[in-house]
Amino acid sequence: MTLAYWCVLIAMLLPWIAASYAKKNGGFKADDNHQPREFMAKVQGKAARANAAQQNGYEIFAPFAAAVIIAHATNNAAQFTINFWSVLFILSRLGYFYCYIKDKSFARSCIWGVGVICIIALYIAAI
Repeated sequence: MTLAYWCVLIAMLLPWIAASYAKKNGGFKADDNHQPREFMAKVQGKAARANAAQQNGYEIFAPFAAAVIIAHATNNAAQFTINFWSVLFILSRLGYFYCYIKDKSFARSCIWGVGVICIIALYIAAI
């Protein structure tokens, strides 16, 4: 299994980490597990921003995973290139989550752009 494939696994787990952070900082209790989405819709501050980061993590996961798989499947990209863009994507997601939780909106948007560039670069590498 390549480093890039491990990055796909990490990208899958990151939204769950953001959700756990949101629940912890939002005061989630066992009773809230009956309606967790309703609970998350009511949280504020850092918990709400972590929940939004979680949602964005799910939204960007599919394009990233597809790009990694396509880059591997075509055999046109060097493994180093696939690994480089995949690791950079994961680092951008970590930065994105941090900036979202800390309410650094401009930095968050810039870092989100880096993640999108990583995905596009993987598709280009597959050509």
